[in-house]
Amino acid sequence: METFEAIGKVLLVGLVLGAGLPALFAVGLRLQSLGNGSADADGTASGPHPALKPLAYAIFGIVVLVIVVGILWITRQTIFYYTGVKIFPFGYK
Repeated sequence: METFEAIGKVLLVGLVLGAGLPALFAVGLRLQSLGNGSADADGTASGPHPALKPLAYAIFGIVVLVIVVGILWITRQTIFYYTGVKIFPFGYK
């Protein structure tokens, strides 16, 4: 049963990070586009929405933060080996 639980966890993380981050980035691009006042899908032009641009930048910030934390998590052992700095409080051998 442990194997199926492990497979389920890997599948869930893969869906969230593998498909979720690009989808979140696409939502950010769409919000930025609407914030700039671009044309809709049907070709009608709309005015800019000033509240959508900061929301788009916040989404971009979340995406960048997840990527940076992922890279740091992958390289945590190497960073600890060469510098002695523990970036995360757990996960070291």
